Amino acid sequence: MNSAFSIVDWSIFGLYFAILTVSSIVLSRVKVENTRDYFVGGNSVPMFAVAISVLATSQSAATFLGAPEYAYGKDLTFLGFYFSAFLAVLFVSKVLIPRFYAIKAVTVYSLLEHRYGQRAKRQAGMMFLIGRLFASGARLYIGALAISMILFLDISANHVAISIAILMLGALVYAYFGGVKSIIFSDMIQAVTYIGAGIAVLLYLFFSIDADFFTMIHTLEAQNKLQVLDFSMAGDFSVWALLGGWLLLNIAAYGLDQDMTQRALACKNVKEAQRSLMLSIYLTIPVAILFLCIGLLLYLFYQHPELSHLSTQVVQNFEGEKITIFMYYILYEMPEGLRGLVTVGAVAAALSSSNSVLGAMSSVAIEDIYRPWKQSRSKKAVDEYHFVKAGRQAVLFFAMALSLMAMLCFYWQRYTELPLLSFALGVMAFSYTGLLGVFATAIFTTRGTAQRVPFALVGGFLTVLLLQPYVLAVFVEMNLGFAWQIMGGTLVSFVIMVTAKAKG
Repeated sequence: MNSAFSIVDWSIFGLYFAILTVSSIVLSRVKVENTRDYFVGGNSVPMFAVAISVLATSQSAATFLGAPEYAYGKDLTFLGFYFSAFLAVLFVSKVLIPRFYAIKAVTVYSLLEHRYGQRAKRQAGMMFLIGRLFASGARLYIGALAISMILFLDISANHVAISIAILMLGALVYAYFGGVKSIIFSDMIQAVTYIGAGIAVLLYLFFSIDADFFTMIHTLEAQNKLQVLDFSMAGDFSVWALLGGWLLLNIAAYGLDQDMTQRALACKNVKEAQRSLMLSIYLTIPVAILFLCIGLLLYLFYQHPELSHLSTQVVQNFEGEKITIFMYYILYEMPEGLRGLVTVGAVAAALSSSNSVLGAMSSVAIEDIYRPWKQSRSKKAVDEYHFVKAGRQAVLFFAMALSLMAMLCFYWQRYTELPLLSFALGVMAFSYTGLLGVFATAIFTTRGTAQRVPFALVGGFLTVLLLQPYVLAVFVEMNLGFAWQIMGGTLVSFVIMVTAKAKG
């Protein structure tokens, strides 16, 4: 294994955090007078900045390390996920965004209030908060695990906790003072950092392999590593899955998840919001290709020693923890300097998802749950700045909650055999199915009632849970792919809603 950080690595790490410190001080001076300023930037954020922020929010440390792993172990069919995302963004831009702007929404769940009442908005918000706590806590854990491996060369509880603190403090300095506008502009820094790190690794790997470009392509083609489309029914990213469950998941991620959609709601008007989402997906696809190409080069590097002149055997394990091939390369092969750059790239990927979720969870907690409750119990008008302060307190609360969830993942994964991490990473998708069914009913039909909303939300969640392999195996020998689970959960939620005739 490579030794601990060199002076060059620590210098790069220090420079990155100096940039974070200076930028956080500058961005914290954003003028905030009300919750619209704090949660949607007063609808004054430039379209290009929003697009970069959506790109950054869609990435995480799991993506940073996971995309190369998929290409290394399989092929390029994972790229289809992003073409599915393109269709989803097109739908969200044309169908959902105009409706959000028509009601001047601060959160996406405000749309349900206009159709089914305040209780429906609160219930959808609660479903989002529960799902996000599990999903983003798990992502925070994955990011912290990677940083602990690189910085401390171990994954002890103390070092993982320190890594969690590094990520969460970095997220807090942006989210607490300036709200979503600070988060959006900080995301631009994070995006440039991790994309730059990815390009540096790609170039270094390319020139480390003793072969020309055409030899590499021929070798990859011969072993079917360049396959993009999968027309089978069983593939994780088959064309049918991409046009079914994965499309639904992406619609939910870009249009029904406050974490992503909050950025689009910060634009000046509908057209700016639509353009920002479309630009974000145009930029996301090349980034996905970049990290998939890193995986292909790692395949050539480790599986074709005649090209890399490498004689060591690859064992993707670190202190009993299975690690991705990219993490293996960082730990065992990466030279000084580049190692520091990739570390800040991983931090940037984790930060871009962490700071955004703090703003999203705070906005839903205050706008959809706390504000209606406070106003219903106050005999006089509540000062608007009261809700801004409440929003900042919520940011602190969720920072602590996510950190605790991340540490829970650490202990759960080590001391039980329950598949917590898979569950935690998928729990947001579990929540998506209920939201998809409820929103589809609200937008495309005249049916459904407020009383059915909680049953539809829970029904979608439970359907996906029951279709998990570790649950389904108790009853029948069947293993449904995740995309089909999403479709099943959404269908159940939708049926629960449309079988109720709207009152009046």
